Amino acid sequence: MATRSREKALKREETRDKRAKAITRHVRITPSKVGEVLALIRGKEATEAQNILTMLNKGASEVVLKTLESAIANAENNLSLTKEELFVAECFAGAGPIMKRLVPRARGRADIMDKRTSHITIILDRVAK
Repeated sequence: MATRSREKALKREETRDKRAKAITRHVRITPSKVGEVLALIRGKEATEAQNILTMLNKGASEVVLKTLESAIANAENNLSLTKEELFVAECFAGAGPIMKRLVPRARGRADIMDKRTSHITIILDRVAK
């Protein structure tokens, strides 16, 4: 039984994605608004993406910048890469849990307002030279 578990663990380690990444969960911004910001940095070098996010005047840019800096720190500390040799390979925002709130309407009725959350993922890779 232990042999099979060891084989599974080795197989998981072989197929594991060895790129640097960072995930921020339960961000109180809709995934569509975060997606607009992520589209601007997708495929860019890490330093250029940082510059874009610092100058961007959108609410989601602050959270995306923090996630990008976390991914850069993960690459530097865990994979011994420098910031200059990294680029944004993948970035996406998935839907998180939705908070449902009641909004009063006419004649004593109520509607439901959805307050959406996002899970932001940024994956960095080494620039091919």
